[in-house]
Amino acid sequence: MSADSHPTLPPVRLHSDAELARDALGAPLFARAVRLARWAGPDTRVGVGGELVTAQLPEAAAVLGLDTDDADSPGYASQAWRVAVDTGLVDVTEPEEDGADGAEGDEERFGTAAPGEDLALVTGGAPGDVLDLWLAALDTVLADAAVPDLDDLVDALDAGGEIDFDRLDWNPGREADFLDGVLANLYLLTVTEGGAADEPVPLPVLAASMVVPDDMGEPTDAVLEQVSDAMMRLDDQFRQLEPIGLVEFRPVDEELMAEADGTPEPEHASTGRGEDGEDGRPVADDEDVSRYGMVRLTPLGLYGIRARMLEAGVDAPAVGELAEKGADALLDAVSFYSENAAQAEIEQWLAGREQPAAAAELLAAARGDDEGGPLRRLRCQQALAPAGPEAEPAVRSVLDDPELGGLARVWLAERGVSDVPAPDPEMVFWLTVDTIAAQLAADGETEELPLLMETLTAHHAGFFEQVWRVEHPATAYVLEAMGRLHPDRKAAKEARKAAFKARSRRPA
Repeated sequence: MSADSHPTLPPVRLHSDAELARDALGAPLFARAVRLARWAGPDTRVGVGGELVTAQLPEAAAVLGLDTDDADSPGYASQAWRVAVDTGLVDVTEPEEDGADGAEGDEERFGTAAPGEDLALVTGGAPGDVLDLWLAALDTVLADAAVPDLDDLVDALDAGGEIDFDRLDWNPGREADFLDGVLANLYLLTVTEGGAADEPVPLPVLAASMVVPDDMGEPTDAVLEQVSDAMMRLDDQFRQLEPIGLVEFRPVDEELMAEADGTPEPEHASTGRGEDGEDGRPVADDEDVSRYGMVRLTPLGLYGIRARMLEAGVDAPAVGELAEKGADALLDAVSFYSENAAQAEIEQWLAGREQPAAAAELLAAARGDDEGGPLRRLRCQQALAPAGPEAEPAVRSVLDDPELGGLARVWLAERGVSDVPAPDPEMVFWLTVDTIAAQLAADGETEELPLLMETLTAHHAGFFEQVWRVEHPATAYVLEAMGRLHPDRKAAKEARKAAFKARSRRPA
């Protein structure tokens, strides 16, 4: 996904860097990496790739407080060590290669390890330093999660004990892209208004988002099998991603997998397709769905996925990042936000600014006869709504402005100001066109829009006989919409005739 002239994703509400840094330090895998970095010293032995030698793993597991009798503990210790090395929490000196001066050819050689310079940032650095270390750790974990599990690797060994990659059917780039796509979809479901938000996402829904074509009606058996395979991959991958603090994850029910001979049947849960639900999804109760796995991005996970998107060139805005920018940048950006997200961004922009200056800057930025002008003025009106009497001089100064005079009158009237001059008919018609154009740009053809159209035109006799002459770039467009949506059939017909006139008077 590439950046565009407006945000490609809804803005995300992030926790503060201090809160996120605390979450990073509390992530089990990152905390283990820090603990091993502090343990590293002259007696620590590493192999040619910087990994802990097998003989050191029980001691490392004990340092981490893991059960040394548990067969999985050495693996957990090895993973934590790898994260410590990759993030710079540990510096390793690898063993010399065979044939180096002074080395015995048959003698096993080991490298050494010591705490890295970056370890001091864990306690002495700024929150941003901690988050940078965590992001480096996340890269390591994501790379590991894209590797096939051990059973698949064993199955792919050829007669000579080498991995047959053709048999394994594993493409590192493809697997990494798949996981990135899954996390991007999970991010979008979380930040989109009306999406998952704080609710966990069923694993079948996430798997289907990567497998089922958008234009497919009822999924075929072959597609459902692909969804099942994707679910199993995701189940394994999210198990690996949870310890780094990226997600909260409820795995697929082991009994369910046993019942289905290792392959769950996603059609029993919502895959995003079907006929029973209002949105076309099969109906299943919460308990049934949860058995197929549930996943949710943590606040730290939202930060991490957004950081990766930004690095890839994706426009992924965050609420509050416009606070130090001008009103022109603010209105251009929030024009494409949902109303609630726009309000949150506007409130942060207004905080700490003097109301008179802020109001004047907003009004100046709202001008313009370009396509985005109506929506900028709508957001300007939204931004000025909470302003108090201090903003009145700035608002009064634009009463005679052909583009802002209507907006100013509405603002003053809402505050009960009595000496507001009545607008001339031309301004009334212009404001009507601008208002409907803004609503169409903001929300499209909503159920409420016909009522707005009826309200705006009801008190003006001969409205459609005059409005087509309005010098507004959206006049014809608005009249065509009114011809489709106006609840009064006679008025709708008049609107269509007026739209034709408006089109005809424009220069070719």
